[in-house]
Amino acid sequence: MDNAALVNLAPLARLVVLGSVIALGPLAWVWMRTRADGAAKRLQVLTLLTLFLTFDLVLFGAFTRLTDSGLGCPDWPGCYGSASPIGAQGEIDAAQRALPSGPVTQAKAWIEMLHRYLATAVGVLITVLALAHWRLHRRGERAAASPGWAAATWVWVCIQGAFGAFTVTLKLYPLVVSAHLLGGLALLALLAVQADRARRRSVAVDAGLRRGLVTVAALALMQIALGGWVSTNYAVLACRDFPTCQGQWWPEALDFAQGFALLRPLGVGQGGGWLPFEALTAIHLAHRVGAALLLAALLALSWRLSSVVALRRLAWGLVGVAAWQLATGIANVVLDWPLAAAVGPTGGAAVLVLLLTALLGRTQGVARAGRAPRAAAPPATPAVPMHGAP
Repeated sequence: MDNAALVNLAPLARLVVLGSVIALGPLAWVWMRTRADGAAKRLQVLTLLTLFLTFDLVLFGAFTRLTDSGLGCPDWPGCYGSASPIGAQGEIDAAQRALPSGPVTQAKAWIEMLHRYLATAVGVLITVLALAHWRLHRRGERAAASPGWAAATWVWVCIQGAFGAFTVTLKLYPLVVSAHLLGGLALLALLAVQADRARRRSVAVDAGLRRGLVTVAALALMQIALGGWVSTNYAVLACRDFPTCQGQWWPEALDFAQGFALLRPLGVGQGGGWLPFEALTAIHLAHRVGAALLLAALLALSWRLSSVVALRRLAWGLVGVAAWQLATGIANVVLDWPLAAAVGPTGGAAVLVLLLTALLGRTQGVARAGRAPRAAAPPATPAVPMHGAP
């Protein structure tokens, strides 16, 4: 398609209607389940359900990317100007005949449009959440979370929609695709804060433990960004063995400069040529090093958290997600990147974000528990004058 046709807003209204119809299912379920409860309880249940569906959307987004379906419909928000692949069947068939292994096929078009339908439905649910919080606030009732959180979530889901559009119109530009993945996980964190505030009270922990938690969260963010960069650049199979890479612990031919050049199209290196294999190897190795650091940090943090009874289950959750990420990461390499294993790290990253969000929200750093206050220094004893001294 030419650049002028990359954005075609003609089917936008129909997509919004379709997303609203899909969202009616979860809304009806919440209403039936909480019809005897108050508005605050209903809002709490809707928040949890929206969190669950957003988690599913993040996984389906990974599935869309890993099946090379991100350009299954090469325009936005519809498919060749239609609200579904049914209306674009002729254009899709023509593109598939011209390039059978290309980005546009009937199956890929449906995967891409299903992802857009689900994203629209989640956007509708988040809009309902924001309106419900505003209504409760106007009536003087209090929800578990501040209305500001719901407003911020609504703004962020709009930004996510823009990143989804740029993903298509910029032809899977790696920086945009990676930002879209991180944005989806940030949306999960925003919803998790709202869901968690209705269920838990703050737990006082040692200030050092709290700082360690913040540090691990920062490491996790960097590692998730690295993982997204590996995936969007298709660098998973740059190393096909483990724990070595290409038969070496540290291959000599590495190109970090091109591998981590952020402002470049997919697969394009310096001078407009193909991105060299050495750059993909550098991306892969950086992710492995980051994974080792994060794994050690998660295990150390889990050990410290296990001493706090109220946080012990979350500590074990961190151990579990660390083991899951290690297993799926190795499986991707040694099993030649099967689809089931390829989606696994995204699911693990989403669970890790939820666990760390819960821990950051439930803990409050205080002085070390049980430490006795420092006693005041005793008054100085007057020096006894020596014999003969005045």
